[in-house]
Amino acid sequence: MERRDFFRKSLLAAAGSVVLGSGIVKAVGSLNTKNNSTMKITVLTGSPRRNGNSAYLAEQFIKGAQEKGHEIYRFDCAFKQVEPCRACNRCGMDGPCVIKDDFNELRPHLLAADMVVFATPMYYFGISAQMKRVIDRFYAINGQIKGHYKKAAYLMTYADTAKKEAEPILLHYRTLMDYLGWESVGEVVASGVWTAGSIRNTRYGEQAYQLGKSL
Repeated sequence: MERRDFFRKSLLAAAGSVVLGSGIVKAVGSLNTKNNSTMKITVLTGSPRRNGNSAYLAEQFIKGAQEKGHEIYRFDCAFKQVEPCRACNRCGMDGPCVIKDDFNELRPHLLAADMVVFATPMYYFGISAQMKRVIDRFYAINGQIKGHYKKAAYLMTYADTAKKEAEPILLHYRTLMDYLGWESVGEVVASGVWTAGSIRNTRYGEQAYQLGKSL
């Protein structure tokens, strides 16, 4: 049995399990519910390093998903001009935002997406500030994404290896998914990676690739 086939069968067999710090944290057994139909997938990256470890996870996920024929739109939060939400409420949680910046480029892709993927490093036990700015701007499209079914996945990296340190950032993601009513189909948690490129010597890239390939 080839390595990829073995990994895929192992992933599906472990569906629904939670093992912090081991790469695939959760793989929901409802993958392939669309009978392999093509999906529009929006991938958000949060690293300020173009060749950072979480960016590598995103690249591997994209590679796997594209091999299955899915349509990918990638938005690198750190290299776009996105201001933080001003709490002016002019959008009414479902209308045009008064801020004219690169979020307007992302907005139609979020609305059209069948799946949204978040790829971020852990910074002070949370997602990167660059990605948080973008998520906060979801407020302006809240009425069009909350309760409207989408799949989601989470790819994250952190330097330490303590499992408990990953819990706050994962709770944030899962709470967001619960609020929006989106289905998280997988999480890849890469521990013990710090310097740029160090993730390339680990199994995590393969796990992100297989997650994308399993859709």
